Amino acid sequence: MAKAEALVVFQPSGRRGRFAKGMPVLRAAQQLGVYVESVCGGRGLCGRCQIKVAEGKFAKYGVTSGPENLTPIGDQETRFREAKPLADDRRLSCSALIRGDLVVEIPSDARANRQVVRKAAESRAIKRDLVTHLRYVEVAPPDITAPDGDAGRLTAALEKEWGYRSVTLDAALLPSLQSVLRNGKWLVTAAVFQEQGGAPVITGLWPGLKETIHGLTVDIGSTTIAAHLTDLMTGSVVGSAGALNPQIRFGEDLMSRVSYIQLNPGSQPQLTAVVRGAIDNLIAATAEEAGVAAADILEAVIVGNPIMHHLFLDIDPSELGAAPFALALSSALTRRAEGVLGGLPPSARLHLLPCIAGHVGADAAAVTLSERPYAAKNTTLLVDIGTNAEIVLGNRKLVLAASSPTGPAFEGAEISCGQRAAPGAIERVRIDSETFAPKFKIIGADMWSDEAGFAEPAGKTGITGICGSGIVEAIAEMYLAGLITADGVIRQPPNGAGDHLVRVGRTWSYMLHRGEIEISVSQKDVRAIQLAKAALYAGARLLMDKLGVDEVAGIKLAGAFGSYIDPKYAMVLGLIPDCDLKKVSGIGNAASTGARMALLNRRYRHEIQRQVKKLVKVETATETRFQEHFVNAMAFPNKVEPFTLLRAQVALPAAPAKAPSRRRSPAR
Repeated sequence: MAKAEALVVFQPSGRRGRFAKGMPVLRAAQQLGVYVESVCGGRGLCGRCQIKVAEGKFAKYGVTSGPENLTPIGDQETRFREAKPLADDRRLSCSALIRGDLVVEIPSDARANRQVVRKAAESRAIKRDLVTHLRYVEVAPPDITAPDGDAGRLTAALEKEWGYRSVTLDAALLPSLQSVLRNGKWLVTAAVFQEQGGAPVITGLWPGLKETIHGLTVDIGSTTIAAHLTDLMTGSVVGSAGALNPQIRFGEDLMSRVSYIQLNPGSQPQLTAVVRGAIDNLIAATAEEAGVAAADILEAVIVGNPIMHHLFLDIDPSELGAAPFALALSSALTRRAEGVLGGLPPSARLHLLPCIAGHVGADAAAVTLSERPYAAKNTTLLVDIGTNAEIVLGNRKLVLAASSPTGPAFEGAEISCGQRAAPGAIERVRIDSETFAPKFKIIGADMWSDEAGFAEPAGKTGITGICGSGIVEAIAEMYLAGLITADGVIRQPPNGAGDHLVRVGRTWSYMLHRGEIEISVSQKDVRAIQLAKAALYAGARLLMDKLGVDEVAGIKLAGAFGSYIDPKYAMVLGLIPDCDLKKVSGIGNAASTGARMALLNRRYRHEIQRQVKKLVKVETATETRFQEHFVNAMAFPNKVEPFTLLRAQVALPAAPAKAPSRRRSPAR
């Protein structure tokens, strides 16, 4: 009789499979190609194979996970715990046996093959008009005949010498106030925070002359978090760090996390705590890289999608899980860091940009500020591709915004051999149109798989799976080579393709790599990418209808995935509308750039607040034409759109009949 099986999901890679109960978790990971370090060969000696078990009901997978679904701690693990410290919430995967369904997290400090977080800061000169200024001031010493306290004399000196009105001192500075004044012999530097139209507040104080302070920008993505530390005096980025969002263990995409909160009452503070803790770690990392004290970081600008925005602020995002997708807060917010981020001084100020709509967040507002389509004559399409694609379209006359639920397929999840971008992942693919043989590049090796010398770097990382850019290129190349029909069906092998197409039930899979871990593209994978790309295209096409245009002058792809994907293959799949390929470009982490603009110039904060109020928000879930566009966009590149500009640059299969014009009156 076959043994009962349990579903095991590994995070943050998102890979999953069914395994016989009684199998060690380490062996399950190895069979899936999930890297878990094990120096001692699974004998419970090295402690490198640590895991955590997520607790709760995970609707996305249909499982209830908890420590009870592992065997209890046995003699081998007990001996290890007696010899070396091991946190109570961790188990050794070599010793823990599967007893039921599990969602397993591989902690970041126990992962050797970490995800490559491609969120570097863009080098852009930004005109400074700071919110926080350093003011050197001489404070009158105490006088027995004048009863004013030290705080009163400090604020009076700032008002007299610098022209401020009604200056206040942040309460967090009171305990050290007298020692700072006396150590400086009444000559001190005060950091004065004042937003446009707001009251001035002293948020930092140092004896003598202080020459620089720093500010932080944080882009909280559903998959990764990127932080950049900026010298406020020069505007230069002096430290950068990125990390996986630890909320992944509660769900790969946004709605999975909302579902987790709904299924596990009282769990929302836990999701808030882990993301704040991750940001505190990034604060420490950027400060260490720059060689500055975290106490000198007095400002932070935070952006993220609405659900990340709400969870950061300790707001339950459940209302965003269903129509009418009500935001608890949509306007910009400035607040003290105390009680939010322990890595910053309590007096530091946090500023969150406004959210545009229920599923178009502060990160989209930051991208809009970075690229400023509202100031351009020509119509530009901005797309920030993630688990939820945020789309902005417009020009100086009108700007519209929407979101589309693309899901995590572009990040390697929901793909049979998919993984996130980490060393060993296939990231580029080419298929010979005559022999149908593949070649590929992996992260960590700057050469193609058919080049001499490829085996050496590949041997160091392994060939472990395929990431988002790789699966997009693989499917696009299969289509161009005639292995996939325009409807997305993997064809029966044409002459010469028999060695590369493998029968799987009633369908076929294309074999990219045969080795210790076989990597292939299945019919199910093609469907997952079709669904994701159709959702994104339909959202963009819907905005074009609303604006009354059939073409766009340029397309800008934001975010780590959007910047790394090849525009040619994105358009071959029909992920984005037809456009001159020369006018399609990646713009890097534009959300972080927009956040840095708001950090360095208070006028930009007001500019984006004004523009967000003018934006026309389009809710794709309630638009009748969205479904029509979605169905047409399931085909490669599209069932009805001719993609004339693309066909002039890339040899595609025969074009469909030209669709009638969809030009409509612009939205009001």
